Amino acid sequence: MSGNKHKNYEVLNLIGYGLSKFNRAFIQEFGVNSKSAFYEIMVKHNIAETTGTIKNRQDLFDPFFDNGRKGWWQKGETYIHRKLFIDGLFGNLNVTDFAAVVKLYLLKEINLPEFDERKISPIIKSKFMQLQKTGKEAEVYFINNYKKIPDFRDAEIEDARDLGDGYDFQIQKNNSFMLAEIKGVRARSGAFRLTENEYSKAKEYKNDYGIVVVSNLEDVPKMTLIFNPIYKLELTEHIIKSKQLNYHSKSLEW
Repeated sequence: MSGNKHKNYEVLNLIGYGLSKFNRAFIQEFGVNSKSAFYEIMVKHNIAETTGTIKNRQDLFDPFFDNGRKGWWQKGETYIHRKLFIDGLFGNLNVTDFAAVVKLYLLKEINLPEFDERKISPIIKSKFMQLQKTGKEAEVYFINNYKKIPDFRDAEIEDARDLGDGYDFQIQKNNSFMLAEIKGVRARSGAFRLTENEYSKAKEYKNDYGIVVVSNLEDVPKMTLIFNPIYKLELTEHIIKSKQLNYHSKSLEW
């Protein structure tokens, strides 16, 4: 974990997104009518050290919404991956439901008790659980930027994540096929793991199997492609014992 990452990185991104997309309607979901009052609530509960931190996070998202504000327009699309990630999880939510996501984060992660979890729908809670998964964010970034990798520039991808067969995407270039497994690292350095299934697939496909490490997700992501990873990387075997419970019904006539 990088020391540069703000401790409330995820929720600050959600807040910046909400302020940029929904404007005043977003802050009204928190019982206030002015941005200054909303900023004060966030500072009071140590979500941000200063009101400027909240304003800066809105500035980051403003160029990606048609809200009349330029924000950090000079950054171009440097940070658009953050918007696309939030879009993928919550882009179809109205302002009330999106504010509920932010409230759920404040309740679960920062122990703010003012919000009633019973008013939040189960599917929003399920989507919320995806928010902090580094792998999910890395996959979204890869989908939107894979053609920036020279080996994949003129290729087409097919999503294989739901297949659970040791790779995330099939890459087709001309008449050849490659497999890509995506790994996310929050900072500029860090480790990743391969499951037994991924290891087996990498061993089978060798130079046609690539690990794409999407690093520095907390700032400006970088993609690194490593073909034939089990031969090019030093991997240490870790045995993890887990207990899986299943619950079976009696045999019934249906």
